[in-house]
Amino acid sequence: MLRGSCLCQGVAFQIAGSVTDLLYCHCSMCRKAHGSAFRARGRVKASEFRWTRGEALVRFHESSPGQHRGFCSVCGSPLLTKFDSDPTTFGLALGALDDDPGARPERHVYVGSKAPWHEIADSLPRHEGGATT
Repeated sequence: MLRGSCLCQGVAFQIAGSVTDLLYCHCSMCRKAHGSAFRARGRVKASEFRWTRGEALVRFHESSPGQHRGFCSVCGSPLLTKFDSDPTTFGLALGALDDDPGARPERHVYVGSKAPWHEIADSLPRHEGGATT
């Protein structure tokens, strides 16, 4: 069981499964949503995800057609993304986890739009766009 929460602790969740497909996304939307050079994210099965506190505090913004980014309406912490095209899976902001997911990001995506002030310093595979494999 993995636990996660927002900065103000008003929202909390549990995952009764694993986080998969961990990666770093450098697209401009992820950079702006996270206030950082990139977003560290993974995927979780919706059926294994459960809010344990503060679900009413979560708000969603449709950042691109069919993708809804969820965040705490009190502190602004990014939490998860819902996909109209696949409601069985959520994108999870890894920074919201309180526990170690046991896996590590395996690649960088959208490096073609990475922040010009950030240098990628690891040897993970890099994709100009959003390669999914």
